[in-house]
Amino acid sequence: MKHTKKVTLILIGMFFIAQLIGIFVASAYLPQVSTVTNQTTGESEIVKDYNLPYGFNPPQEISPVSATTSIIIALIIAVSLMLLLMKLKAEVFLRLWFFVVITIGIALALNAFIIKIPYAAIISLIIALPLAILKVFKRNIIVHNLTELFIYPGIATVFIPLLSVWTIVLLLIIISLYDMYAVWHAGFMQKMAKYQMEQVKVFPGFFVPYIGKKDRVLLKEAKKSKKESKVRVSVAILGGGDVVFPIILAGVVLNYLGLIQALIIAIGGTIALGFLFYKSEKGKFYPAMPFITAGLLIALGIAYLI
Repeated sequence: MKHTKKVTLILIGMFFIAQLIGIFVASAYLPQVSTVTNQTTGESEIVKDYNLPYGFNPPQEISPVSATTSIIIALIIAVSLMLLLMKLKAEVFLRLWFFVVITIGIALALNAFIIKIPYAAIISLIIALPLAILKVFKRNIIVHNLTELFIYPGIATVFIPLLSVWTIVLLLIIISLYDMYAVWHAGFMQKMAKYQMEQVKVFPGFFVPYIGKKDRVLLKEAKKSKKESKVRVSVAILGGGDVVFPIILAGVVLNYLGLIQALIIAIGGTIALGFLFYKSEKGKFYPAMPFITAGLLIALGIAYLI
């Protein structure tokens, strides 16, 4: 859906800031590699410690392929469960679900900023809890978007150690195909977003309310005449999945290729999102992931050339 230039720039800006925060958070959790000798067999093995708090360090033996398969299965289960809970009108359960995920995401991100401070994980959790409460139960637009900047970098750090560059590329392609089906064919993505905003009152993603030109005129006239007037407030949204998957790719690229290449990924995704907003038509819904993925793949090609 086409929005005002100001709203579009705000969404693109928040997306890019989230990517930069994601790269910083991922850099704080880069693995510390050490060689450990097995006392029984005498063989040496490489051990990676990602220093993730709350027990989120990935298992040493898991491969990127099996991790990708597990993530895809988990996503299918999560979407199916969400649709089932929507039918059951289980808003209370969904709020609690979102509350737990939001708390963990914020805490993981904040911990990266103060990781060298004693009891950083506990401090981060103490800060994350009230922010999650405000976000889920109080509904404040500033708190909502501010916390979104940290939630997705935090969530991404759980998945970054599990994946390789090529497995995350495969995952991006699968997510893009799903996004196209969910928006253009099945249409349940729009229903999920509407249900989350109106019934659950928690939307996973950025959203910016704005008033159209005609409604702004009506609002000004109503203020002058001191009469009541109904004004339609529109909402520009960008789903959380559209934010978190580019962060995961940037984090994986940071791990395998380096910081400059990771920044190129962030820039590529941002340019692609800007192109989508520029080309979008008013009144239409678009799956963002196919466009973002295209930008990410181009950026990845450039990153490999450097």
